[in-house]
Amino acid sequence: MRRRRACAVLVAAFESMRVREDFRIVHFSVQSNHVHLLCEARDRRELARAIQSLAIRIAKRLNALWERAGRLFADRYRDRILRSPREVRNALGYVLNNAVHHGVRLVRGEPDPCSSGQWFDGWRGRVRAFERSPNPLSRARTWLLSIGWSRHGPIELAVGR
Repeated sequence: MRRRRACAVLVAAFESMRVREDFRIVHFSVQSNHVHLLCEARDRRELARAIQSLAIRIAKRLNALWERAGRLFADRYRDRILRSPREVRNALGYVLNNAVHHGVRLVRGEPDPCSSGQWFDGWRGRVRAFERSPNPLSRARTWLLSIGWSRHGPIELAVGR
């Protein structure tokens, strides 16, 4: 899913979810066989419904791109409620730098192009800017994800291997 066209399909699916009032995708990282999301939802029930809707949108679009049919995702996902500024900061660092954890080689000083790192404004130090489109994601509305996490400092951009 990290190929340019497939990643663009996922970003378009994320953007299509912006119309929902009960669910927001705030950050993401696309890996070869899974996706990490940082989301805001009213409750777990709304989260489950939104993730199901998102999975269907992604599967339809990727199946069309790859000229295939059938299941794309397992029927499960893992969620974790983040309750403190430190937990949110750690999750942001993990999600935005996740490609490095999976051995992906990145351009030094640039965020992963298959993540929302290009729209993230909480990096430590200088991050090389590259031409970017308008942010397709929703802005965080909760204190923890919009402001609270920053009490523990900016996030270091991981350096690839």
